[in-house]
Amino acid sequence: MHVELVNQPGNTAAKVSLRPGEVCTAESGAMLAMSSNMQITTTTHKKQRGSLLKAAKRLLGGESLFLNHFEPQNTPGEVWLGTDLAGDMLVMPLDNDNLIVQGGSFLACDEGIEVDLGWQGFKSILSGESIFWLKLKGKGTAVLSSFGAIYPVEVDGDYIVDTGHIVAFSETLQFSITKAGKSWLQSILGGEGMVCKFSGRGTVWCQSHNESSFGSLLGPNLKAGKR
Repeated sequence: MHVELVNQPGNTAAKVSLRPGEVCTAESGAMLAMSSNMQITTTTHKKQRGSLLKAAKRLLGGESLFLNHFEPQNTPGEVWLGTDLAGDMLVMPLDNDNLIVQGGSFLACDEGIEVDLGWQGFKSILSGESIFWLKLKGKGTAVLSSFGAIYPVEVDGDYIVDTGHIVAFSETLQFSITKAGKSWLQSILGGEGMVCKFSGRGTVWCQSHNESSFGSLLGPNLKAGKR
């Protein structure tokens, strides 16, 4: 599977090229266009291994209930993938590594990647941003998406990131949810609320925009159409 990102960084789309026998697994509704020889199979988990339990976990993690599997027939083919919100994407090669991904940031992967619920997921329940994290593990290629720009932060010690700006992070990092300021009052009045404190060595990938903040800003300005 070869992934080419186009129109970066503000309106990125992913062009996924596949050879016969290769399969790309993507979020439901992510397909923009595809070759006419592309076969689509829809399951609740990996192709030929659907699991209602794992599908329920993914649904709680902010992902869709179903996954689409794209496989070209007889000759090479391609599929274009996109997201609901404008932003960037990241092609992430995994070599038997574990990556924790914020719910909603997973876009696609090849057959070598397993998507499961992050084991530290319940720690984020108080953050107000996302209840669960997803864990990507295995050997292969994954594609992540962000709202706005995406950038890495190398952590060696302690580092604090707003919960709504996290795309993914290395499982080598420990994290805890805490207040942004010295006191809860300062955190609330400062508009930051709760943040994620990372400890250890690893990488955090952040996004420049916050979906929840954007929705709160946009919502009051939306008016129902006149009949």
